[in-house]
Amino acid sequence: VAFVVNATPMVRYDYRLGVPESGFYRELINSDAETYGGSNVGNFGGMQTQDVPWMGRQHSILIHLPPLATLAFKLQK
Repeated sequence: VAFVVNATPMVRYDYRLGVPESGFYRELINSDAETYGGSNVGNFGGMQTQDVPWMGRQHSILIHLPPLATLAFKLQK
């Protein structure tokens, strides 16, 4: 599971996150969801990896990182 925290009040669109394996990463947690009273900035349930090395990993996903939020992504097998 990959966790990402944005402790700033700004949305980070197209934030690249390095991941260990290729595939589809399902968004498990988004603390900015409307359900929790957030602004509902999200990733449409998950993202497919790109073969772009990032953060010391061979693959990465391009996500929208909501303000003052925590996200969790898990590789869907």
